[in-house]
Amino acid sequence: MHLTIGWLYPKLMSTYGDRGNVICLERRCQWRNLEVSVLPLDQDTNITTFSEFDIIVGGGAQDRQQEIVMRDLQGEKAEIMKEKINKGIPGVFTCGSPQLLGNYYEPAIGQKINGLGILDLVTKHPGQNVPRCIGNVVFDIVASPLNEDLKEIFGESPTVVGFENHGGRTYLGNVSPLGKVVSGNGNNGEDGFEGAFYQNAIATYAHGPLLPKNPFLADWLIIKAIEQKYEEKITLTPLDDTLANQGRKAMLKRILKG
Repeated sequence: MHLTIGWLYPKLMSTYGDRGNVICLERRCQWRNLEVSVLPLDQDTNITTFSEFDIIVGGGAQDRQQEIVMRDLQGEKAEIMKEKINKGIPGVFTCGSPQLLGNYYEPAIGQKINGLGILDLVTKHPGQNVPRCIGNVVFDIVASPLNEDLKEIFGESPTVVGFENHGGRTYLGNVSPLGKVVSGNGNNGEDGFEGAFYQNAIATYAHGPLLPKNPFLADWLIIKAIEQKYEEKITLTPLDDTLANQGRKAMLKRILKG
């Protein structure tokens, strides 16, 4: 089996260590002797290879970089993204990239940036003088069927820990929230939700990066990618995640005690 990880605009959208999500997926495939490659999806990627990914990863970006990306992510590239995500190709999108998948983003300064409209959500920056949402974030997975999948595969739906740093506030329309906030701000600091979930796409403000801190999400993405590509159910060989789990539990204890 071979999986291709599509890395969305790695030079423009990789703030706060989000490339760690790509590394995590790549290593967890390699440790199981699954063939894996990484495909940059950017201005230099020709349209014939732009669709050749089985998992897609998108990171965060500043407003200027998001504008550059959205000018390039038009036409056939945009249609490929929509088609793949609508068909259930799994992905994880952090901070700026969910805003690109939404309906629009209103920056603190400048013109509204229209998104791809894959996720029914909007993001608005409340203004330069309004404090950013910064700090550790903890949330319980509530999205279906992700919640049920995690319980079936791992025996539980584990609590997710990450780090958020965003000025924009995201408001969901007709799309499921990814999680319910236990600690932190989440999407907007008002409604108690974090992220969004659609088909097999995870959208979140959780940096950290997310997957090394929560390896069960990485394994879920790998399982879904194999199921989509090869049309067969699989059980991944368990890995020794002792250190990752100890680190996550220590962070949870520290955050929730605080």
